[in-house]
Formats: sequence, C-alpha cells, structure tokens
Amino acid sequence: MNKIVKIVLAVLGLISAVLWYQLPGRDEPASIAVDSMAITGMFTITYILLAVAVVVSLVFTLVNLFAHPQKLKKTLITIGMFLIVLGFAWAISSGTDVNLDEMARRGIPTTEATVKNIGTGLNLFFLLVIIAVVSMLWGGIKKMTNK
Repeated sequence: MNKIVKIVLAVLGLISAVLWYQLPGRDEPASIAVDSMAITGMFTITYILLAVAVVVSLVFTLVNLFAHPQKLKKTLITIGMFLIVLGFAWAISSGTDVNLDEMARRGIPTTEATVKNIGTGLNLFFLLVIIAVVSMLWGGIKKMTNK
C-alpha cells in the first residue's frame, strides 16, 4: 500500500510540474490566464488531494473514536457543550442590530435572519475566547496552588 501511495504521489508531482511549466507568463492577459488548462488542471489536482486528505483524516478519526469508548464519550460531551454555547450565542443575538433599510439603500441587501446569523457567529467567537482565557487562567492558578 505504501508503494502505491508513493507512486501515485510521484505521478501527481510530475503532472503538477508539467502544468507548472505550462502556466501562462506575466505578459498574458488575466482572462487568458484564468481560462488556462494548466491552472484548471492544478486546481483539479489540489481539490482531489484535499478531498483525499479530508476523507482519510475523518475515517481514521472515526475508527479511533469507535475503538476507544472513553474517547467517544469525551468527544460527545465536548460536542454537546459546544452546541449549548452555540444555542446561547444564538439566543442572545437579536438580528435587529442593523437598520435593514439603510443597508438596502447602500446596496447591501440583507435580511434579519442574516444579521442574526452574523451576530450568532460573533457571539460564539467571543464566548469561546472567554472560555479559553478562563480555562488557561484556571489551569495556571490550579498549578500554582498545588505546589
């Protein structure tokens, strides 16, 4: 299996090198460069490699989780806590923070749901930062008091 992976990676590397050599020069207009077969091929190879990396990492992660029930339990508890924080962030965002008429007048069409989703994301970020800082402080204080 290891030899097959090395051969596939070597072939992809050679194809990428050929495509790199075929890239348009600086003198070419941007429209020609964007429609270049070399760029399209390089993006295709990138997407394939990214998909393979994501699938392999997910499969090995799930196999490892289901092989160790304690890790699975801890992961499910962590996901549950994250969903609780997400629900709280959603609950405290109002969606009326922005004047929708003013946004539309400026050429930015938006809805109250969009504003609420953005507010939820910001609130979630701030809550997770607070949780991280408190966790670090708690760990530091606990370590200092144990000595």
